[in-house]
Amino acid sequence: MHNDCSKKVGIPQPIRSDGAGGIDKGPRDVMRDLQNPDMLVPPVTDNGLLPNMRFSFSDAHMQLNHGGWSREVTVRELPIATTLAGVNMSLTPGGVRELHWHQQAEWSYMLLGSARITAVDQDGRNFIADVGPGDLWYFPPGIPHSIQGLEEGCEFLLVFDDGSFSDLNTLSISDWFAHTPKEVLSANFGIPEADFAEIPQDQVYIYQDSVPGSIQSQAVPSPYGTLPQSFKHELLAQPPIKTPGGSVRIVDSSNFPISKTIAAALVEIEPGAMREMHWHPNNDEWQYYLAGQGRMTVFGGNGAARTFDFRAGDVGYVPFAYGHYIQNTGSSTLWFLEMFKSDRFADVSLNQWMALTPKELIQSNLQVGADVISNLRKVKWPVVKYPGYSYDPKKK
Repeated sequence: MHNDCSKKVGIPQPIRSDGAGGIDKGPRDVMRDLQNPDMLVPPVTDNGLLPNMRFSFSDAHMQLNHGGWSREVTVRELPIATTLAGVNMSLTPGGVRELHWHQQAEWSYMLLGSARITAVDQDGRNFIADVGPGDLWYFPPGIPHSIQGLEEGCEFLLVFDDGSFSDLNTLSISDWFAHTPKEVLSANFGIPEADFAEIPQDQVYIYQDSVPGSIQSQAVPSPYGTLPQSFKHELLAQPPIKTPGGSVRIVDSSNFPISKTIAAALVEIEPGAMREMHWHPNNDEWQYYLAGQGRMTVFGGNGAARTFDFRAGDVGYVPFAYGHYIQNTGSSTLWFLEMFKSDRFADVSLNQWMALTPKELIQSNLQVGADVISNLRKVKWPVVKYPGYSYDPKKK
């Protein structure tokens, strides 16, 4: 990958171990090249013109408010990502994402800290809960809700079932009040106009408030009762599917019934292990990388394949049914979320497909011997690691 000169100065060069490529003497962002070694020096098996399938939240616009911040990755930032959009948001202790609702469903994963969420459904049934690291929530389209940071504040990932969604273009209570004549507000609520003299003039979005008291102190009894299906799910409390090399926790409408349009998996890949070669038969895949570093190669058919490098805070994307795999390329555990605009999680394992196909077909199709056939697995392992066959970053 590097010639002797570049090794001494620590500057990577676009030269493969077989000699392909050459030194780049022009203007460069060396730090970016160091973070993306498989784009600077693609594996020899990469080919064709697949579009970009990676974008970092670090390159997204920051919306700063008293009470917190947000940034988003939509089709504006990552044009291939048409099915889902993501928002990374942080709230200070007491910071509030104001009362609002969306035309899209909202799915969320709590990254750090804790928050209080509230909601009311179309039948007047209300909901209040505290969420901590590894917890999820899901609000169906049109359901009004709020989020507030607790004592230590919080940071979380929001995912919406529309790639063109923008969190700065939602339906907010302050925005509606600001654009409704005060005499109409007075008539609607049966309250004098003077009581609305201090309402905000524009959308508040995020604002600073005091840390709320206990749930019990804020509970509001509804004559219609509480929701029959919880908007909250404790993903980390869910037993994982463990395999050599890592684990997977799958959450969809089968174990989180309210989540009708977004399914997900939390994937753990140990150093040297990989998310096995597979594809998804139901929809595109939207990814968020939580910790560690890895690389993904996407196979698009007709000789096209492209490799991308990922770190914490990056978003990845795989079009519907495209084959792919993800390798841990670092020295610590790689964690990421894979999400789908679907009510159920589904994937097809290349290994399992081959194992459950007549061996004569496999041998004649791929021209492989009995050793390959005998090592195929009929049981799916989402994450794999074989001693002696782990990822070696020195090999390109």
